[in-house]
Amino acid sequence: MERKIELLAPGGDVDAIKAAILAGANAIYCGLDKFNARNRAANISFDDLQGILRLAHYHGCEVFITLNIIIVENEIPALINLLNKLANTSIDGVIVQDLGMLYLLKKYFKNFDVHASTQMTTHNRGQIKFLSKLDVSRVNLSRELNIHEIKELSAFGKKHHVSTEVFVHGSNCISFSGICYMSSLHGGNSGNRGRCSQPCRDKYEKTEADKDYPLNLKDNSAFSDIKELYEAGVYSLKIEGRIKKADYVYTVVNTWRNNIQALSYQSQMCVDQTNLYKVFNRDFSNTYLKGDINKEMFIDNPRDYSVKHLCENKPDISLDELEKMHLSFYKEKDDMKAFVEKQVRSICATKGNLNIDVSGKRGDYLKLVIKTDDSSFEIYSETKLVKNASQSLNEAMLLKRLKALNETEYHLNKLDLTNLDSDLFISFNELTAIKKELLFVLNGNKMTIDPVSIPNLKSDTPKDIKPNLSVFISSEEDVKFCEDSNATLYFQLPNCFKTEKYLKLFRDNQALIPYFPSVIMGEAYSEAVLFLNELQPKQIVSNNLGIAYEANILGIDWIAGPQLNITNSYSLLCLKEELNCKGAFISNELNRNQIKQIKCPDHFDLYYSIYHPIVLMTSRQCLFHQVTGCEKNRVDATCIQNCEKLSTITNLKKKSFLIEKSPGNYHNVYNDHNFLNTKIIKDIPHTFSNFSVDLRDIKTGIDLEANKSAWIQIFNRTLEGDEKAEDEIHALGRAITAVQYQKGI
Repeated sequence: MERKIELLAPGGDVDAIKAAILAGANAIYCGLDKFNARNRAANISFDDLQGILRLAHYHGCEVFITLNIIIVENEIPALINLLNKLANTSIDGVIVQDLGMLYLLKKYFKNFDVHASTQMTTHNRGQIKFLSKLDVSRVNLSRELNIHEIKELSAFGKKHHVSTEVFVHGSNCISFSGICYMSSLHGGNSGNRGRCSQPCRDKYEKTEADKDYPLNLKDNSAFSDIKELYEAGVYSLKIEGRIKKADYVYTVVNTWRNNIQALSYQSQMCVDQTNLYKVFNRDFSNTYLKGDINKEMFIDNPRDYSVKHLCENKPDISLDELEKMHLSFYKEKDDMKAFVEKQVRSICATKGNLNIDVSGKRGDYLKLVIKTDDSSFEIYSETKLVKNASQSLNEAMLLKRLKALNETEYHLNKLDLTNLDSDLFISFNELTAIKKELLFVLNGNKMTIDPVSIPNLKSDTPKDIKPNLSVFISSEEDVKFCEDSNATLYFQLPNCFKTEKYLKLFRDNQALIPYFPSVIMGEAYSEAVLFLNELQPKQIVSNNLGIAYEANILGIDWIAGPQLNITNSYSLLCLKEELNCKGAFISNELNRNQIKQIKCPDHFDLYYSIYHPIVLMTSRQCLFHQVTGCEKNRVDATCIQNCEKLSTITNLKKKSFLIEKSPGNYHNVYNDHNFLNTKIIKDIPHTFSNFSVDLRDIKTGIDLEANKSAWIQIFNRTLEGDEKAEDEIHALGRAITAVQYQKGI
């Protein structure tokens, strides 16, 4: 291996971070108390961070801070305060999901190395070009990609100064990351806020395929694929597990490190995965990476598989022998925990001690001798000490002036003024200069960065906005009876489609506006770009930033779709200033107060969906393997283009979910209740220029008895303030919900 390949380890708490360092991680990603996507992890305090940085850098290990959640407006001041503090630490990078945060980092905090979180679901070339434009240096690619797709994006990223990172070990999500709302809707724990309660791994009523856990995937492990990933140009191999304990982290990181070293020094990999099975796992699969998406990726039990693995391929073993094996296995696990605990205790992740000896006489320069645990240096004042009894230097004054030292990787342990004569004075400006020089040395010869203060945003949204209605459809049959409705029509394109099929539809119906989904990868992305070039529409709606980037290059106006998770004013500014976006849907996860706080940029339109089937997740995996069974064991190209199926699953709380696969699309899970929120029209008037309704034929708990033209008229009347029309809509009854608007995130 001619170049380095980074091994990136999780750090959910201080002990796990220490374990990762001891096991040989090149870098660690960890979260602070706020703004990170593992809210269930212990996480670390800011004081913890400084000690961790000191320890990690001593061992040649980098530290990345996870700020990978979407941000609501009232959190912006706290975020800016945190970024100002982090700017004067030695962190090696920040991991980000929110577009507003990316905007703030590019505009005000250029010193940070910025990585795009897996929550951004990066899977096509356009997304990489956009992220490069925002000064992102690294992207964590979607977990669903195969090695050929990874190789293409790694090569493309290199051309745009963006390196790639791939999850190689740990939990697999059934959904594309960043576009799963199951936990948010059922329990109010948004995955985009780091609070996912993993309802996908819950037990469900037994399915037709005789499965109790139909959405539960095996863990990911690319242990045998390191060489292929290296040859594909991947820079970093990322291990999942910020809610895992120190013994898990040590075992997994150490096993992976040994494998990487074997490949580096001996040109051959270690094939023994035994140790990986000795810590928590749900069995392993690497078939996303292999491009072989099959039913063997599922496991019908979310609990630890390690003991069961021990007994595999031993059909003739006696009960006594089995018990001995179990006892031996648990003793080995206990021994490993004890070993790791001892190793973790052997190193310290606290701040270093800082002792300062202050000396000087009248007419001399003030002298500070600074001693740390591993170095010492001297600092002198620029001017000489003078006599001044009323403002003389004393311990309290110096501690006040030097308190910023405690925000470094050191703690001021002792300030000794024994050798300083009494009644001496030096100017406050001089003391400030000394403090800055001290901070410069203690921060690794890095200049202190002054705090950033961002200007208050104002919105000049006109007060006489009369909102229009837009309608989502996905059937060619719907075009004719919707075109006389006085509503804007958005036509939902599939995840995978052929340009020729849809060019005629849009050319024959020029009022139709193309609506692009969140996931458009591989050949489908190339086809979508071809479609834009051939059609040259006046406007599109896109949930995919790669398509948005290409539309902007072509001079096509575009609207940011609802699945881009827009939750704050700076995300709107990012879209407008970086991609010339004309308007955006505000996330349906927000409540009334969270929406009201958002400031709309000048000459920019806000959109909101008041009625739609709620897609809880989108998956590249076939969900029917576990639900109804399928005659095919694996997903192939004909599955994506041709398969059309429906089924349901029901959890033990009697909540049902629709499993839907339509031609050209990936598998979707829908809530059985549709979203309906007409209250927002009066709650937040003069804000939205457009309210949308989704009348696609999704077979959830609502069956629209009247024809769609009639429903469009009812919604139009609602926008005009007709209370009777609003009552007619709410007569849809029990199969509607606005729980997200009530709870927010």
